Amino acid sequence: MAKMLSRVVPWLASRNGGSPAGAVRALVHQDTDALGRLVGLDPVANVFMASQLETAGSAVPAGLGTVVLGYFEDDGALTGACWIGANVVPVQATAVQARFFGQWLASSQRNIASIFGPAEAVLGIYAELKSAGAKAAEIRADQPLLVMAAEPGLAGEPGLVPSREEDFAAILPAAAAMFEEEVGYSPFLGGEEHYRRRIAALIRQGYSLSHLNGNGEVIFKADLGAVSSAATQIQGVWLNPEYRGRGLSAGYMAAVVRLAQCHAPLATLYVNDYNVRARATYERVGFRQVGTFATVLF
Repeated sequence: MAKMLSRVVPWLASRNGGSPAGAVRALVHQDTDALGRLVGLDPVANVFMASQLETAGSAVPAGLGTVVLGYFEDDGALTGACWIGANVVPVQATAVQARFFGQWLASSQRNIASIFGPAEAVLGIYAELKSAGAKAAEIRADQPLLVMAAEPGLAGEPGLVPSREEDFAAILPAAAAMFEEEVGYSPFLGGEEHYRRRIAALIRQGYSLSHLNGNGEVIFKADLGAVSSAATQIQGVWLNPEYRGRGLSAGYMAAVVRLAQCHAPLATLYVNDYNVRARATYERVGFRQVGTFATVLF
C-alpha cells in the first residue's frame, strides 16, 4: 500500500478555549471493563472490537504496533474508542471524537489499509487525514449495516458447511477472487503468506463456510469475519461466476445465517449501497437495516 501521509499534522489531546473538553490516550489493561461497557452499547456496530476484546481479554491489543485509543471526558468516563492497526475501526465515536482520533493518526504517520465502521466517525477520521495530505483509493460512504436475529424463512442450501482443512487449496483461490472483485487488487500484494494464514485460521476456527462441487471447486463461500458472544459479522460472500444467474444466492445466504447463529444470536453484515442485487437478496432472507457504515480504502 502507498505511504499515507505527506506531512504531519500536530495532534493535541485537548484544545485551549474549551472546545471540546476531553483527552485521548492509548488504553491500558485497567481500561478493559470500561471498553467492554462501551462496546456493549451497540453489539452490532461494534462486533469487530467485541471479538478482539473477548479474544484478548484486555483492552491492550496483542498485535505488534496495534493500539486502542480512548476518548475520556473530564470526569474520566470513556465515551469513545478507536482500534488502530492495519485497519482503523472507531467504536461509539462522535463526529467530534473522530476528529481527535484522526489527528492522532495523522501525527503518527502510520500506513493503514482501511478505515471502516459507523459512517459519521469513519468520514470524520478521514477528513483529518485528508487535511494532512492523505489520499484514499476509494471511499464507500454509504454501506447499509444489516442485522438478523430470527431464523430465515427460506430453506437453506444444505451443501453449505464449515470448511474442512483439507479443502484449503480450493478455498484460498476462491477467497482471493472474492477479495479482488471487492477491492480491485489481489490480497497477495500485501504478502501472500499473511493472507494464507488468515484463510487457514478462519477454516481452523470454523468461521469459513463453503460448498464444493464434485470436482472439488468452490461453488459458494462466506466467512464469519468477526465473532463475539452477541453477534457475527458475515464477510467474504462469493458465488462462483459459473453458478451466477441461477437464483442460488438467497438459499446460500439463509444457510450462512443459520450457521452463523450457531455462534451468536445476531447475524450482521454491511453491503455497498450500489450493490442492488445483493441488497435484494439480503432483504429476501430477512435482514433489516439498523445503521450505516462507511469504508475508506487506501
